[in-house]
Amino acid sequence: MIPSDDATDAPPFEEEVNTGVVVEKKEKKRHKKKKRRRRKIVTPEEISAFKFVRDWVFPDLATDEDDAEIELLSGNKRAGRILFDLHSHSSCSDGFLSPTALVERAHSKGVKVLALTDHDTMAGITEAIEAGRKLGIKIIPGVEISASFFPREEHEMDEPVHILAYYGSWGPTKYDELETLLTRIREGRHLRAKEILSKLTQLKMPLKLEQVSKIAGIGVAPGRVHVARAMVEAGYVENLRQAFSKYLYDGGPAYATGSEPHAEEVVKLVCRTGGVAVLAHPWALKNSLMIVKDLKDSGLHAIEAYRSDGKLSGLSDLADSYGLVKVGGSDFHGRSGCQEPDLGSVHLPVISIFEFLKLAQPIWCEALRDILTSDMDGEKKPLFYDSKELKCFSCIISDKSCHDRREIELLGKKLSFVTVASR
Repeated sequence: MIPSDDATDAPPFEEEVNTGVVVEKKEKKRHKKKKRRRRKIVTPEEISAFKFVRDWVFPDLATDEDDAEIELLSGNKRAGRILFDLHSHSSCSDGFLSPTALVERAHSKGVKVLALTDHDTMAGITEAIEAGRKLGIKIIPGVEISASFFPREEHEMDEPVHILAYYGSWGPTKYDELETLLTRIREGRHLRAKEILSKLTQLKMPLKLEQVSKIAGIGVAPGRVHVARAMVEAGYVENLRQAFSKYLYDGGPAYATGSEPHAEEVVKLVCRTGGVAVLAHPWALKNSLMIVKDLKDSGLHAIEAYRSDGKLSGLSDLADSYGLVKVGGSDFHGRSGCQEPDLGSVHLPVISIFEFLKLAQPIWCEALRDILTSDMDGEKKPLFYDSKELKCFSCIISDKSCHDRREIELLGKKLSFVTVASR
């Protein structure tokens, strides 16, 4: 007779072992359960931070601190958590999903605030904000700017660096200045793609630029991921991971540099245009200490110190040493067949979100005032705006009595979901 897997056919557990051992094990289990049931300890700082964050995300559902404490102490796993994802990409750069599809996926994952940070372009922001309005997701306009860090020591090699820029809902001030830089970088990407293809030809893997450009899409500057996809289609590699690990990684046999600006220049520009400047994925840098130190002197506000696998203690200490805010995001691209963190997989502590918003709000409010006063002077309008709303707020903000920061903040909240139209 074949032994059954059913638990009823197995001898009772008490008959297999000594009764004393069984009792001891049961006691240990009870002790573990009690440990799990211990009431969560929430500090006054966390309660205050949660209320601040919640009121910013849901301005129409303002709560007092007692309500915030009740929600934080709730047994519901979803309660007391407002998911922010501050790093994502769409098909406007090297992502695989359209801005709308990206926002829809974020919504399905419970994300309440999403920053779209495409490489060297803000072309997808308008579409993302429209999709976010329909689904109740707040969109932070962002961009991941390619740069290079050039160390002072001659024997040190320059290193590619990415700077995340986060703007208020109305976009950057002095947008033309920002777009000039981004255009220059994108044009450099085309030259870089040609050089990569030339190196691949030397490696007996010829590809046509037209093929790579078709994969990238109309108006999208070709990047390494588009070359990698062309390599997969041509059968040169099995998947994107192999393309990068064998040929396209930094310094690899088919790697080529673009015309990226100095990282310090980028940080200063982000600050000038009303953005929050953040160092992206510093764990991938060879000389993170020197880079953070130099960029802090240029105005860097924060670094990514959280990933899907938790906080990186070394980077957290580095951020604390230089007074930088700690943030994080999934860096989601939507690549099929590649293991990557999903949207909403990075759980930022409420204190970190609070510190980010506390830092960002006055910067964004000053940018809003600059945008509105510039509009009254007859200059070009901001990147994202509604003409009727903008005219209304321009009239309000022209009154000197309205230049109080609190009133500017209220204007910012009102503008966060206005109808968006591109320039």
